[in-house]
Amino acid sequence: MAIRGPLGAIGAVTLALYGIVPTYQPAHFGRVYAAYGDVFVVLSVAWGWSIGGVRPDGFDLLGALICLAGVAVIMYAPR
Repeated sequence: MAIRGPLGAIGAVTLALYGIVPTYQPAHFGRVYAAYGDVFVVLSVAWGWSIGGVRPDGFDLLGALICLAGVAVIMYAPR
């Protein structure tokens, strides 16, 4: 149970960076923030699997892939 402290600190720093880093991107802030949200979903599934021990099922993986496809559409669509 002692591992919660360091993981909590890492999580707090990551969450703070999650809110700050998008503001420095050269692309439109709304697009970057939406893409970060999609990446957050994928990382949440990975975190739950690796740290929480909850193995994702097919629908979890499909949803994560849809999110990654959303990132590609948001960030790389020709405008």
